[in-house]
Amino acid sequence: MRKWSVLLILCAAQFIMVLDTTVMNVSVSSVVADLDTTLTQVQLAITLYTLVMGSFMLFGGRLGDLFGRRRVFAVGLLVYGTGSLITAFSPNIGVLLFGWSFVEGAGAVLVMPAIISLTAANYDGRDRATAYSALGGIAAAGAAAGPLIGGWVTETFTWRVVFAAETVVCIIVIACVRVIADTRPSDSRRLDWGGTALSALGLGLIVIALLQAGSWGFIRPSGALTIAGTEITPFGFSVVPFMIAAGIFVLIGFVGWENRVIDRGGTPLMHPKLLRTLHLRNGLVMLIAQQTIIGGMFFIIPIYLQYVLLKDAFDTGLTLAPMSIAMLIAAFASPKLAATQSPRRMVTIGLILVIAGSCTLVSTIDPQLESVPFAIGMAVFGAGFGFIASQLGNVIMSSASERDRGEAGGLQGTAQNIGTSVGVAMLGALLVASLSAGFNQAAQSDPNLSAQTKSRIAEASEDGIEIISMDQLESVAEENAIPEAEVQTLVDGYVDAQITAIKGSILLVIFLGAIGLVIARRLPRIPGAELGDPDSDGSRRTQDA
Repeated sequence: MRKWSVLLILCAAQFIMVLDTTVMNVSVSSVVADLDTTLTQVQLAITLYTLVMGSFMLFGGRLGDLFGRRRVFAVGLLVYGTGSLITAFSPNIGVLLFGWSFVEGAGAVLVMPAIISLTAANYDGRDRATAYSALGGIAAAGAAAGPLIGGWVTETFTWRVVFAAETVVCIIVIACVRVIADTRPSDSRRLDWGGTALSALGLGLIVIALLQAGSWGFIRPSGALTIAGTEITPFGFSVVPFMIAAGIFVLIGFVGWENRVIDRGGTPLMHPKLLRTLHLRNGLVMLIAQQTIIGGMFFIIPIYLQYVLLKDAFDTGLTLAPMSIAMLIAAFASPKLAATQSPRRMVTIGLILVIAGSCTLVSTIDPQLESVPFAIGMAVFGAGFGFIASQLGNVIMSSASERDRGEAGGLQGTAQNIGTSVGVAMLGALLVASLSAGFNQAAQSDPNLSAQTKSRIAEASEDGIEIISMDQLESVAEENAIPEAEVQTLVDGYVDAQITAIKGSILLVIFLGAIGLVIARRLPRIPGAELGDPDSDGSRRTQDA
């Protein structure tokens, strides 16, 4: 009984980690209205939450090595629960950003690598493969149940109740952590502060640049980064590609710094040689691709349902139910399939389903919901993601030795959250840019709009058009003294631009899925349950995929 009670505790922590973001996505319109803010600000909160986790996950894994993973796990849950409570009582977007994006994000930095490492410490062989499949299934369950739980609670009570309940769950899990077998802390207590700063800066520059691409422009500046009243447009171009390039150079510098720390006999934040492990490296790349797809889709689809179809949070959850059910079935069927099927085959099947489901969704995105085709598309997409989510944890962690598991857990958490950040930022930026360009183009070519109205729309488009509902657009038009005869024309043009932008974002998901199929060819050919531990002579590390 104790054997699987450990997994139950770890799964409970995993569930609330995943539930959090999906609840925020499905409740987005309620949060916007309740805090009197904008969708762009909530998108910023979602991206910063995952960015904080992704940027400092290696640091969290290292703390587990230094002070014991069980202790860090408990402290992380305490921090996470505190952040959830702050979020539940947040009066404005600023407090929400602090409580959710930063305090909860900091707690997750400690909890998520510990979950991964404690699973490896408490299970081995087939039991470990089963445990990782269960964690993958719970992650899928959290993603699947989030829309239903969040939608029902938001409409019945308020979105704040979900975050308050998370605090209660954290307290219960903390009370049970003693049954978990801990790992021996490292003898060295020195922290690699330079490596931590460089990794966080590099990742932060890349994700923030992608997040702001819709407002600043990707190549040609539409808006601009403004510092002390001065617009930053290097050589007349947008700052975005320069920030991405700077982030890449900082990450290269991070690797050089880590090698220097090792040469001096210190303990690095991450051993760069770990990334030479073939299965681990390919598993991480595939995980980033997976999270980019799911993070972007979980942001885009609720926007379609709530801002185009005007559904409330509960109806949004119900509409997403086919995906939720299919995801759960696929995730919990995966452990049995993984005993005889290789991770490569399972992930490939999952990606094919994700692409097929996304293609179906593109054909159904319309101002009026085509219920049956949409449900089929969501179910196929959900099943594909369920197959993928249950495989990669075991591939990554089974490729690392006992010494490297803390770092491997940190790398897995980093890949997972950076992928989600990039997905939300990239698809969100594409959505805003496409919406702004499409709406402005439609307005400028419409002979029924006055020159004054066209000028106002062109000016608004330069900084990126906000994603709002038809009702909100009508109110904005009235506030700006747009003639009543032009309002319906504006609404029609705006809805058409929304539909086109959403379809374009899903087409990007299909493209990313196709890239994922190429990456998946590098995953192991042997069944996941047989991956086991790396051989003591390192042969597992160099095995060709």
